[in-house]
Amino acid sequence: MSLFHLQSKYQPTGDQPRAIRSLCQGLNEKKRFQTLLGVTGSGKTFTAANVIASGERPALVIAHNKTLAAQLAQEYQEFFPDAAVHYFVSYYDYYQPEAYLPMTDTYIEKDAQINEEIDRLRHASTQSLLTRRDVIIVASVSCIYGLGSPEEYEKENMRLEIGMRLTRTELLHRLVAIFFERTNADLGPGKFRSLGNRIEVMPVSEKITYLLEMNNGRLDAITKIDPVSQKILDTPKAVFLFPAKHFVTDKKKQERALSSIRHELGERLETLATEGKILEAERLKRRTNYDLAMMKEIGYCNGIENYSRHLSGKKPGDPPETLLSYFPHMADGSSDFLTIVDESHVTLPQLRGMYAGDQSRKKTLVEYGFRLPSALDNRPLRFEEFFDRVGPIIFTSATPNEYEREISKNIVEQVIRPTGLIDPLVEVRPIHEKEGYPGQIGDFIREAEKEIKKDTVKNKEERGRVIATTLTKKMAEDLSHYLKEKGIRAEYLHSDIKTIDRIKILTAFRKGVFDCLVGVNLLREGLDLPEVSFIGILDADKEGFLRSETSLIQIIGRAARNVKGRVILYAESMTGSIRFALDETNRRRALQMAYNEKHHITPQTIKKNIHDITESLESEHDKAVRANVLLDQEVFARDPAKLIRLKEREMRAAVKVLDFETAAILRDEIRVLESKSFPKKRRENKKS
Repeated sequence: MSLFHLQSKYQPTGDQPRAIRSLCQGLNEKKRFQTLLGVTGSGKTFTAANVIASGERPALVIAHNKTLAAQLAQEYQEFFPDAAVHYFVSYYDYYQPEAYLPMTDTYIEKDAQINEEIDRLRHASTQSLLTRRDVIIVASVSCIYGLGSPEEYEKENMRLEIGMRLTRTELLHRLVAIFFERTNADLGPGKFRSLGNRIEVMPVSEKITYLLEMNNGRLDAITKIDPVSQKILDTPKAVFLFPAKHFVTDKKKQERALSSIRHELGERLETLATEGKILEAERLKRRTNYDLAMMKEIGYCNGIENYSRHLSGKKPGDPPETLLSYFPHMADGSSDFLTIVDESHVTLPQLRGMYAGDQSRKKTLVEYGFRLPSALDNRPLRFEEFFDRVGPIIFTSATPNEYEREISKNIVEQVIRPTGLIDPLVEVRPIHEKEGYPGQIGDFIREAEKEIKKDTVKNKEERGRVIATTLTKKMAEDLSHYLKEKGIRAEYLHSDIKTIDRIKILTAFRKGVFDCLVGVNLLREGLDLPEVSFIGILDADKEGFLRSETSLIQIIGRAARNVKGRVILYAESMTGSIRFALDETNRRRALQMAYNEKHHITPQTIKKNIHDITESLESEHDKAVRANVLLDQEVFARDPAKLIRLKEREMRAAVKVLDFETAAILRDEIRVLESKSFPKKRRENKKS
């Protein structure tokens, strides 16, 4: 039986069958590098999914931003519902790296806000890689950053089995030892709660609860419970709990690491003293000794990743362990997984540039006594180290760079779309106002209003959608506000908006909650928005990264999923990039129209279900509230006052038995019901 079972109501069509055959043949012939040159909307992801399904090894899909990674994760989850498809990106909602600015003598302390749900998904990724083979990880470039040793992570897991001799105190100590946190409030991933001889644990990678019942120094029962409905899902004989953090090490290695850190500290202090850097030496001594004390007492300290070389036992300069280390390898050490680099023309430069930027910042910290030199080994992989740790690679892009073209032994062009869609019509219009012409903003508004068809389309999901691309974030924000003043429902989107909020904005855009999306280059690559029928590219003649040949073709491609797609470039001069984009678009249109005429194909707009991956990132508490409220609305819709009174009684009963988690969920359900679902009847009931 095949490792992956691809499920889709569609069969490969157009250029897809030829592309799948060619790429699979290349893998069989052990061609290390291949490129899928697929135009926007030609189904590159479906082609890649068929290639994955034909093989017998896990896959890593790398995207250049979190939004695109989330979209790809959704698509692969639909293609492979029985496989372990995971989303692995940086878990920071906000991240300010530690830094020092010598010119102003300013030290910037590391400041970060971790998204617990994304952290849970990261743990789910690594645990799946260690326990099964039918795994697809969709990751951002964070996959090349240090993660902790997979050997230690796997070794430190805790196996609990019914009948094993274990006291309640011993169990609590063991949970703390693998970084689980005790709580008396809501139970979340990586936390446990104890009440008498009953201990509730939520694994760091799952949204389920294990109830462990202890009696007379033994584990009597294990119950698997749905934390939302509180239904019993299973009564397993045993359960594995992986550590709640990726950076773990056993006691012996920890002692060795602490000794190694002290030795390096002594050597570095001597060096600084020789150089006459008294202040730097005192600073380093104080900071490092504090970290050593924290690691000795609780096994962890803030910034512990800066000591990763000592904890792992690696030599100076050795590359760190990363997500790639968790993928399977063959007996000879070679990688046993397929790597797909999505939108390679953007992703590869990101992979190449991570190391230099990281080292520049950390060298300053080391020089001025904020970190030991070993902190330099807590780094992303170098570009060549990345390639040393992966197996066969397929680059996918509508506009691959020269690098991919040069190293690929097989380049497959995928121009024909399964839907018969052709590249959009593209025209160039002036930027500045002229007699009878309102300029680029006025013209864009006029064309956008035509597309949206405010008065003729009642169903908001059938209304046209439009995109405007600007050169700066400020321009995007100002334009969206101006469009609102003109009666166009618009929102802006750029890199300052949090990951989850970006996904929600795009989902709302597709659903027709608003009609115009304004952004910068965040809108270029890989975003699947088939509802978009018109794009205005403002200041298209401003040559540079945002208006290069590659960028213009990618932006034009955003309108290629809609049969009515069209694009206007606002420019005063015909730059080389504009000329290239027009010529390439016309070349593709000619091939596509000839294919459609030969096969009697009528182009159709892509129909794509609208999913929101943020639903899977909700906390258990929020999901419980939302699910229970929906259920209650169905059951008690005719008498909301009675429902709220019942909820209030249940909440008070939960408080009496100290079940504060249930009480908190009930409290928030009541608030939702009062404020949104039945406000009028609730107010009338209060008056009576």
